[in-house]
Amino acid sequence: MSTEAPAVDRASILLVDDMEDNLVALEAVLGSLNEPLVRARSGEEAMKALLRHTFAVVLLDVRMPGMDGFETASNIKRLDQTKDVPIIFLTGTDADSGYAFRGYATGAADFLTKPFDPWVLRAKVNVFLELHRKNRQLERLLAREQKQLGQIGDRLAALERRLLDGRDEDEPGLRAQLARIEELLRDLKRGRAH
Repeated sequence: MSTEAPAVDRASILLVDDMEDNLVALEAVLGSLNEPLVRARSGEEAMKALLRHTFAVVLLDVRMPGMDGFETASNIKRLDQTKDVPIIFLTGTDADSGYAFRGYATGAADFLTKPFDPWVLRAKVNVFLELHRKNRQLERLLAREQKQLGQIGDRLAALERRLLDGRDEDEPGLRAQLARIEELLRDLKRGRAH
């Protein structure tokens, strides 16, 4: 049922776990989402990947040697480039009861215990993929509006120069330019209403 997103809206899913079996299981569960899956076997590898690529979501194991999941999450949330990337913590069933609290305190969007239900994991990841797509669409709309506002500003500046020059007595031409500016403004308003 998963439909592939346009290339411009696609973002990878970062899988962070020091255990090969867990990475293979995550890939098996999430492969049907048709989004790129990127592996990291440590917190350090995860940070390097996050600085090189855009990710819609990070699935992060809590227990790892070296930089554990909590420290990795803290580093992710500390950087401007990565602070808004949602994190889903994954931990074993023998996890300390304080793990969930600590995970949310470090900025996790969700917390799942292994073994996890594949349907639940896929559904949660899909929500973040959809949020990523919507954010990309909003960014494109804002960029288009900025471009239109730039055009309006350019036209107003040109009109102002003509009026200040005082040599141009082309009133019908000035009125036509004002009409085009008003039309651009109406288009902008209509775009915001939809």
